[in-house]
Amino acid sequence: MTSEFAVEMRDVVKRFITPEGSELDAVDHVTMQIRNGEFFSMLGSSGCGKTTSLRMVAGFEWPTEGEVYIEGRAMGHTPPFQRKVNTVFQSYALFQHLTVYQNVAFGLEMEHIEKDEIRQRVGRALEMVQLSGMDRRKPKQLSGGQQQRVALARALVKTPEVLLLDEPLGALDLKLRKEMQLELKALQQQLGITFIYVTHDQEEALAMSDRIAVMSNGRVQQMGTPVEVYERPVNKFVADFIGESNFLEGTLKLISKDEARVFIHSLNAELVGVPISEGLVNGDEVTVCIRPEKIRIVDEDVLNQNTFRGKVANTVYIGADTHVFVDLQGIKLKVWEQNFISRLNSKPLYAVGQEVWLMLVPENTLVLKKD
Repeated sequence: MTSEFAVEMRDVVKRFITPEGSELDAVDHVTMQIRNGEFFSMLGSSGCGKTTSLRMVAGFEWPTEGEVYIEGRAMGHTPPFQRKVNTVFQSYALFQHLTVYQNVAFGLEMEHIEKDEIRQRVGRALEMVQLSGMDRRKPKQLSGGQQQRVALARALVKTPEVLLLDEPLGALDLKLRKEMQLELKALQQQLGITFIYVTHDQEEALAMSDRIAVMSNGRVQQMGTPVEVYERPVNKFVADFIGESNFLEGTLKLISKDEARVFIHSLNAELVGVPISEGLVNGDEVTVCIRPEKIRIVDEDVLNQNTFRGKVANTVYIGADTHVFVDLQGIKLKVWEQNFISRLNSKPLYAVGQEVWLMLVPENTLVLKKD
């Protein structure tokens, strides 16, 4: 019977001994369930445990505690060559003295596959990654994006059940990286196999993934769809790591059903009608989180209970948006406004020192228990 999950990590710990002789839990009791055919990303900064987790799925590291399952079978202490997974690395790891064809065929030749079958499988793999006709070239004769496709073809030619990708686009320039993101996602959907993707790039994870595990200090902070982790982060770390956020410290007051008033200390004022997370009670110290693009700059004649006066401290024009930094009684809030002015109007939308009114829309305001 086929398992519902392509990969599971059950309460996995990976412990290393540091040069100083102390113990370090690089992965600290991590549990993940990755579905068949899913594009799943592990997202976090350097040292968060994402690459170590991927290496345990690949078999390059074995768990100190817990177990790794692949297609329902315990594989935590099984050598890499006995697992139906393959890995694509950031460095590509191509053999520079071999042709594209020879690079892609290498793994099959090591398994002593018949030459005719190798030829057919390599041809199909190169066609998948749009490199047909380039099989005689050497890696140095290819662009960075083409070399990355060769590395993908070499992994796909062995028909893995799970493809592991360790920051595979990190060496590419920004424009090419965005193009390859779309190609990778389209390829994964075409093949229908499970992709497990490691990255530190938040935008990349949001653009490509079905689900994301946000990691820090060896632990999973939140797991969910891109919309869930961006719109409803479970703590301040996730809200701060994924995209940009404004944070205000306050005290929870007058809870009614799922809404409340929050007294904001720095503003000496209340936010009214804000939705709250489960488990919060009256009197709790909280952190109010609101994304810069969800704050509105409004005219004085539309003032309501959640509108505050401030002064423009700085503006940054970045093409599609203008970033406006507003001083609100000594607290600087970031506001992202989409540019809608005419291309013929060269005057900035806001001037430094200009008085503005900020509306904090309740449904776009998130209240989290203070860390």
